[in-house]
Amino acid sequence: MIVVKVGGSEGINVDYVCADVAALWRGGERLVLVHGGSHLTNQVAEALGHPPRFVTSLSGFTSRRTDRCTLEIFEMVYCGQVNKGIVERLQGLGVNAVGLSGLDGRLLEGPRKDALRIIEGGRRLVLRDDYTGKVERVNKGLLDLLLEAGYLPVVSPPAISYNHEAINVDGDRAAAAIAAALGAEALVILSNVPGLLRNYPDEATLIREVAKERVEEAIGSTGGRMKIKVLGAAEAVAAGVGRVILADGRVECPVRRAMAGEGTVIH
Repeated sequence: MIVVKVGGSEGINVDYVCADVAALWRGGERLVLVHGGSHLTNQVAEALGHPPRFVTSLSGFTSRRTDRCTLEIFEMVYCGQVNKGIVERLQGLGVNAVGLSGLDGRLLEGPRKDALRIIEGGRRLVLRDDYTGKVERVNKGLLDLLLEAGYLPVVSPPAISYNHEAINVDGDRAAAAIAAALGAEALVILSNVPGLLRNYPDEATLIREVAKERVEEAIGSTGGRMKIKVLGAAEAVAAGVGRVILADGRVECPVRRAMAGEGTVIH
């Protein structure tokens, strides 16, 4: 079992990802594909006159500010255009894919944050109208049902809160939770860089391997979106996933190349 997470940043080649996933699926590999859609969401939000805003938590993690309007844009892009676009590609490649959000069948469930504590302009602020949360439960039975029936699940945020509200959750950490729930051999996280870079954006500084006892050090030494990808990787390994590979989603055969050791391997 492999869980593949493909990010939504500019530059990622979704056609390459889908072609590789389809080849693995036809070869008998069991997979779940989790996706993002951040770049397109930003574009749509700008076009709708509600431009994206990103905030930094007290612990240094950057996330999307998700008020109710942003959540609805997020649902429209992630659950609609991006999810169904991937399903369409996979169907064209002979894979009977099924698109789901974390809301469907309570696939991804967790608490909505009561308050979001951030740093902005050097000041500490508290946001109380934010629809963000964390995945604590995965409906493994639903995924098993689909997998055993020969379907390939294509999963996107948002999740559902314990109070039945849609909540924006990080896609990498959601993929980590899914991989842990399914006892996956590997979690492959594809982005628009070849892995964890010691000196971003210099791709020649790729870190090939991070042992789990060095993950905290790796989190502290990186920044931006890669910080939360490393956090998701750490959570997956701690929960029993065999290995996590941070790899390049811009190249042909990205999943197989990652499984062969390209990228940054965390084990």
